[in-house]
Amino acid sequence: MKHVVIVGGGFAGINAAKALGKSSDVKVTLIDKNNYHLFQPLLYQVAMSALNAGEIAYPLRMLLSRYRNVTVFKGVVKSVDPRSKTVFTDFGEISYDYLVLACGAKHHYFGHNEWEEFAPGLKTIGQAAEIRRRVMDAYENAERSGNDLEKKKLLTFVIVGGGPTGVELAGSIGEMSRYYLSKYYKNIDPKLTRIFIVHSAARILNTFSSDLSSKATRALEKLGVQVWTCSVVNSIDADGVQVGNERIEAGTVLWAAGVRATSIGRKIGFETDKTNRIIVLPDLSVPGYPEIFVGGDQANFALEGGGTLPGLASVAIQEGQSIGRNIMLDIIGEPRTPFRYRDKGQMATIGKNASIAERGNVRLSGLPAWIIWLAVHIFYLSGVKHRIIVLLQWGWSYFTFGHGARIVNKEWRFYANQPEPAEPADPEPMEQDPACAFNPVDR
Repeated sequence: MKHVVIVGGGFAGINAAKALGKSSDVKVTLIDKNNYHLFQPLLYQVAMSALNAGEIAYPLRMLLSRYRNVTVFKGVVKSVDPRSKTVFTDFGEISYDYLVLACGAKHHYFGHNEWEEFAPGLKTIGQAAEIRRRVMDAYENAERSGNDLEKKKLLTFVIVGGGPTGVELAGSIGEMSRYYLSKYYKNIDPKLTRIFIVHSAARILNTFSSDLSSKATRALEKLGVQVWTCSVVNSIDADGVQVGNERIEAGTVLWAAGVRATSIGRKIGFETDKTNRIIVLPDLSVPGYPEIFVGGDQANFALEGGGTLPGLASVAIQEGQSIGRNIMLDIIGEPRTPFRYRDKGQMATIGKNASIAERGNVRLSGLPAWIIWLAVHIFYLSGVKHRIIVLLQWGWSYFTFGHGARIVNKEWRFYANQPEPAEPADPEPMEQDPACAFNPVDR
């Protein structure tokens, strides 16, 4: 019986385990630092008090309980020796016949790791809880403050990065301030909240078509969000953000500007790109090591027309399924098949009845895109119970303008994300969009 070790319980790791769990010819061991699978596309709603963490996290053992040949271990993989085919963990050594690396990604601060203290990212439940604490504490402190300047600063939020995560965070803060919190605070007007998206490219959501990007910008502006494009952050501290020659005094700064894969590939000695993603062959294996596969955010898969696949859930799901199939083909002596990504499009939501969706030449915005966004996210949630609970929560918020999960516990900060051992700071600065040189922004 062949032994397959999977490192990471995200979308790629889970789908590889499911594909392999259908066979009695393999033994599968899945290792993750958490004992749950996290539905990251809805993590921003935990950060913004719309959902609780338990509604988007599902125990790994329960998720894989139907597969009798799959064992789950909670632990940390320290290193891998591909020559002896051994995985070194914090609970011992594990040998393998096949290895699947799907460890995911973390935030990339472009050589300024000290910014993380002032601008947390959003990749884990701990980080979501910390962001929720900071956002809600800003309103609580503004409510009791008698200083107008201090109130203005506390009610100023800056999101660095104009990708889907940054847009969803900004839209959620704007919607929460205008429709939910304004009913509860007596000494401040939460509708006076100032929200900034600071983005280095010429437009936000630049992987979408320009017309959808413009529609998203207008939807954000209706919620009071100011979009600063062609703007590179120079420094972040406890009192705000420096953007070029301009200073934004802010009580809360959130980071959504960049990610990089975990460093295990570089530590092993595999060829990686500048964001630590491992270069893979068409079958998602590592050059020179056909028994090692990489999927999800950790894989650099080159496209025929140039570029690489983005770090989307749909990409990770399909890569995990393909890896599982190729391992089974190996075992039965059949040739592997190259990975072919089926593009299912992309979508982002700004707020109630405001989303954008794009697949090929089909482009939707507003209510139709928002309904599709709801349906897709409900479908991909793990477990019927979670789907029903989230659907009920969204229904309650939609019809009553209510927002649950606003309880904030100071102790949550102790559950913040524990980073990997310190890495050398990346000396490369944030890249300026070439289009910005010809389209200066007049603010």
